[in-house]
Amino acid sequence: MGNILIIDDDVQVCETIESLIARAGHGAVSAYNLRDGLSKVKSAEFDLVFLDISLPDGNGLDYLHQVKDSSGDPEVIILTGKGDADGAELAIQGGAWDFLVKPSSVKQITLSMRRALEFHNEKKNKAQCVALNLDNIVGKSTEIKMCYDLVAHASGSDANVLVNGETGTGKELFAQTIHENSKRSNNNFVVVDCASLTETLVESTLFGHKRGSFTGAQSDRKGLIPLADKGTLFLDEVGEMPLAVQKSFLRVLQERAYRPVGENREFKSDFRLIAATNRDLEAMVSRGDFRQDLLYRIQTIHIHLPPLRDREGDIRELTSFHLSRLSSQYGVPPKVASSDFYDVLDNYDWPGNVRQLFNVVEQAFVAAGSGNTIYAMHLSDALRIKLAKSNLKKKSRSDQDEAQQASAQRLETVSEKKDKRELNNNSVFNRAVSEILTEDLPPLKVFKGMAERKYLEELLLRHQGDTASILKISGLSRSHFYALLKKHGIND
Repeated sequence: MGNILIIDDDVQVCETIESLIARAGHGAVSAYNLRDGLSKVKSAEFDLVFLDISLPDGNGLDYLHQVKDSSGDPEVIILTGKGDADGAELAIQGGAWDFLVKPSSVKQITLSMRRALEFHNEKKNKAQCVALNLDNIVGKSTEIKMCYDLVAHASGSDANVLVNGETGTGKELFAQTIHENSKRSNNNFVVVDCASLTETLVESTLFGHKRGSFTGAQSDRKGLIPLADKGTLFLDEVGEMPLAVQKSFLRVLQERAYRPVGENREFKSDFRLIAATNRDLEAMVSRGDFRQDLLYRIQTIHIHLPPLRDREGDIRELTSFHLSRLSSQYGVPPKVASSDFYDVLDNYDWPGNVRQLFNVVEQAFVAAGSGNTIYAMHLSDALRIKLAKSNLKKKSRSDQDEAQQASAQRLETVSEKKDKRELNNNSVFNRAVSEILTEDLPPLKVFKGMAERKYLEELLLRHQGDTASILKISGLSRSHFYALLKKHGIND
């Protein structure tokens, strides 16, 4: 039996879903605002959460990670009152199971609920059966934990994997982790540096060659692809692979067959492929810089590694982990980082990600010498200067935002004054109409004439017979204005 939470301010929606859940034999509880809903996910474990977007105290999407990161690791089905393509994209990127537009049919809600619970149960069973070795990967943020689920999925299969992310996010480390947790872990993990492959050397590098097959081939050489037989072939920076090489490699990937230079026969290699890149391969495909058929082949499973600046809370854990590792490496007593050291690290954007962080921490570790504590002063001047400039830019942007807000408030005040004037004008109009409309309504033609006369009298009263102002306000021509005065017997 599943335990399900519904967070929605519409009581009728909650009652309907509760009824469906009960009929399916599961337990349900409802919360009518985010505060109550978040309190419930913290105090109990749920298998599934129905989460509304528009709630009285906030947007459900803003708290999706908190819900998913709760102790039960629940699946989440997002509910919304209107079709919202951007909302659907954010929900799916945030790890939501499904995105339902209200009102959804009973069949659709029931089907989505059943499938989400089946997936959740299967995921729990796999987690109990497979102990994933993540010894070298550090982090507990929601963003990185989502990657762990994909690593577990990739480790249990032989499918091709594409790992992408900014430079320094740990793409090769994740590739190695997948290999070490797979059934191929006892065989080779072979790295191919795609940036160094050239059309003239690619066949010899990947496939190997026979002695005497070309000038300089003084002995037989085994290529990287046969070395990866029964193991994993890792294509590092696959986006740098030249187009001509992509064509050659595509056939090898399809057939798992290769022919060494100077050899007449083809040989088989049973390798598992993992590729990595920091480039946008889909954009490269649209520009004609990367083969679409190759992209389809290499991304059966796609893992996107988040940049360090988006991994909330992981900087301190990574720093502590690396300091411990450095102490063992240098054979010195453990060192700890001071609060001011962490303050600096937390306020930096880390364009080089984890690789840059580890380099900075090691520099400070060495600079601290025999001391047991690392302070901000142990950081390099270059980094402290970059941080100071970054903070100044942030302060400047903050000041600009405040100025824009103040300007917007002034505009709002002007708008409010305009609205007040319009309200007063409307009040005048309403009084005039109420004077004309008695209990017995006049014919429309009579009413129009009465209103026109009232309007002219008001014009003359307000502008004290100033014809130029009257014509400007009313939009009437001089001849038309006098004709109307004559028509209604009004003396100006």
